[in-house]
Amino acid sequence: MTDTRKETPFHIVASDLDGTLLAPNHQLSDFSKQTLKELHQKGLTFIFATGRHHVDVAGIREIAGIPAYMITSNGARVHDQNDQLMYSKNVPEGLVQDVVDVIRQDQDIFIHMYQNEDWLLDRDDEMLAKFHSESGFSYKRFNAERAPTDGIAKIFFTHPEQDHDHLVVFENKLRETFGDQLNIAFSTPWCLEVMAADVSKGEALKAVAESRGLTLDNCIAFGDGMNDVEMLSMAGKGLVMGTSHHKVMDALPNNEVIGSNADDAVAHYLKAHLI
Repeated sequence: MTDTRKETPFHIVASDLDGTLLAPNHQLSDFSKQTLKELHQKGLTFIFATGRHHVDVAGIREIAGIPAYMITSNGARVHDQNDQLMYSKNVPEGLVQDVVDVIRQDQDIFIHMYQNEDWLLDRDDEMLAKFHSESGFSYKRFNAERAPTDGIAKIFFTHPEQDHDHLVVFENKLRETFGDQLNIAFSTPWCLEVMAADVSKGEALKAVAESRGLTLDNCIAFGDGMNDVEMLSMAGKGLVMGTSHHKVMDALPNNEVIGSNADDAVAHYLKAHLI
């Protein structure tokens, strides 16, 4: 049998983190770490493409032990392998308080913002600590009645009981209020996110590829959330996690589906096809 793996057109690998590359405990498994090192040794470029904050992802990148690009806040920020900011696009300042005010109608929903180097939260939420136990990134409190408006990469909302349908009501309210002024997407079924209109992981991936003299056809990407759909549809090959919400599957009916993050499906795919 002929080994065709050397002929792959892919030079860039981009992967979402939570629900995709990270294990269910929100950390990199030893197998995934080793696979990323082997990928780097083969000369491929790796990108962490996530809704997380860049300070948080820098900590994960350090644990991974490879130079990597970081697409963060769903594409609102892009940092190169040397931590230099390549791209930045904020939520329009005039819309920030208006978005917060739509959500403030419901006292149960937590309101988060990523502002420059900081993660802001309108009240304490201990449940979130497990997401950031490895990187140590933590939040600061802010007053939702007078939200800061400058340097906001994204605004996002979580429900304490992880009630997706409850958040969908507010997704619809935001879409009715702001139309195409914002990009509104779920990163997980219980986390609703708001970015500037032209922000997406797909557009950020295109910017990284072009900076290296490549195109989206040279990119392979992995993801599991609605915030991954642009990236998975724009990349030369986009692979969908088998544990993805049905809305992701419905949006990408022709994309190949792989296994679960609990089984290191991304790392196993990379081992089999690119390493």
